[in-house]
Amino acid sequence: MPDSLKRLEKLKSVFENLFSIEENTLLQYGAEEPFYRAPESGNKAIIFSREDYFSSALHEIAHWCIAGEERRKLDDFGYWYKPEGRNQAEQTEFEKVEIKPQAIEWALSLACGETFHFSADNLTQGIDASDSFKHNVTAQLKAYLENGLPTRAQKLFDGLKKEFCNEPNLGEIFINHQEVELHV
Repeated sequence: MPDSLKRLEKLKSVFENLFSIEENTLLQYGAEEPFYRAPESGNKAIIFSREDYFSSALHEIAHWCIAGEERRKLDDFGYWYKPEGRNQAEQTEFEKVEIKPQAIEWALSLACGETFHFSADNLTQGIDASDSFKHNVTAQLKAYLENGLPTRAQKLFDGLKKEFCNEPNLGEIFINHQEVELHV
């Protein structure tokens, strides 16, 4: 099994040990497109991530971590999604709703020793993540690391740190690094 799949299996194991019973939710990688299937007829909810992309799994989990109880009863949390091909105004709106999920994804990436990449999710238009979006995600991550992540995200962050890197002061390391690199 390639290392990338071993890491995904480890992520899946940590996630499901924490949430399969308590939150009735599973993680499944390998899907053609990411998707959240709400629980129905006694079945567990499933977070599907794209192919074998570790970052896709972390990103989809991040959305799940901040979705409220009612949203988690709806496929894809009941959100409408405008696919690639967004114009600048639509991209700006996309960035507004992606600040918290991408900040959580970044935190989870830190806990796993993974590199985080900002996602504009709009490659066909050649629109990259704006500087203001990057700044806002960075500021949100800093606030999360100083004050705590949302409950499920914090629980997963702590579990992933233990399993992947066991670094006790990731938040402090991040904050010090960002103050030097980004002058946040």
